[in-house]
Amino acid sequence: MAFDFAAVTAPFRMQPGLRRLASGATQLTPIGPGDRHFVEKLGVLAAHPHEALVSGAGFEPAAALHSLCEHAAKEHPAHWKWEQRNGTLIASAPALGCSVRDKEVSCDTTSDLGAVLRALPADWRLPALLSLAFAEDFAVLDASTGCVPWLAVCLPSHWAPEDKVGRHFAEVHAPVADNELLIKASDHLARLVTGPDRWERFVWTFTREPRLRMHPRHLDTPAWPSEASVDEIAAITYFRSERQTFIPVADQAQAVFAIHVESRSLIQAVSTTAVARQLHDALASMSPAVLAYRGLTHSRDRLLDWLARRAAEPAP
Repeated sequence: MAFDFAAVTAPFRMQPGLRRLASGATQLTPIGPGDRHFVEKLGVLAAHPHEALVSGAGFEPAAALHSLCEHAAKEHPAHWKWEQRNGTLIASAPALGCSVRDKEVSCDTTSDLGAVLRALPADWRLPALLSLAFAEDFAVLDASTGCVPWLAVCLPSHWAPEDKVGRHFAEVHAPVADNELLIKASDHLARLVTGPDRWERFVWTFTREPRLRMHPRHLDTPAWPSEASVDEIAAITYFRSERQTFIPVADQAQAVFAIHVESRSLIQAVSTTAVARQLHDALASMSPAVLAYRGLTHSRDRLLDWLARRAAEPAP
């Protein structure tokens, strides 16, 4: 699902912004070997799996994985198949030509996918196949503890999954600027999204980094050039967004947190004057703390100028 610009509001506030999923709305996005999400995820799982696949001591993800697999098979039956046969769990991603049968990998292609999956610890092969079959990253939120005990996150946005695992939901958001509303609502949010209803939220920012993966230990994003013109700044800016949804885990007070990251050039993302005005007004209302947290202090004025010009363009 494309980013919903209705989520861009002014004045800008760091807040939960949850809304119920519309009837029939899907939560997962199938991908294939040529998709940029697949390419970046496969690279992460080959080179840095310990930074993407992390679990707290003693946590058992079987119920969450079962719910996620069932949901994927129901939502995208041609893209994900899941069954339990004579006590053996079998999952397959037909578009990738790979399956996991009782933790054993079988692939009918000569790509690197099979080798990457087999190199992982056995318990992580099914989550890894799920991660490569869909654009979304996944984490488990446990309402009974308020913690995030398990993550399969290849494409984080300036945070390290290995530093967040096992921490309380409020602690996970502690570094976020102007986070009072998020922190105060954390326990309520955990109970809400692990209930029977399905929820979504959208977050967004501007960045110089085009890649989907923004793990802080592997980023070397250059500073905004101080002498660049308004048009030059716009040309090197990317609109990064996330659609976050929650898949309840029945009878477990848990939810699978699905995160779909997108990154587009600013010029491509701002497709209408209305979108330009929305983004302008939201950016103009960001506090100094939020601007600093998002690395936008030195680009804000030039981005505002460009967005204002784009918003003032005559309708075609």
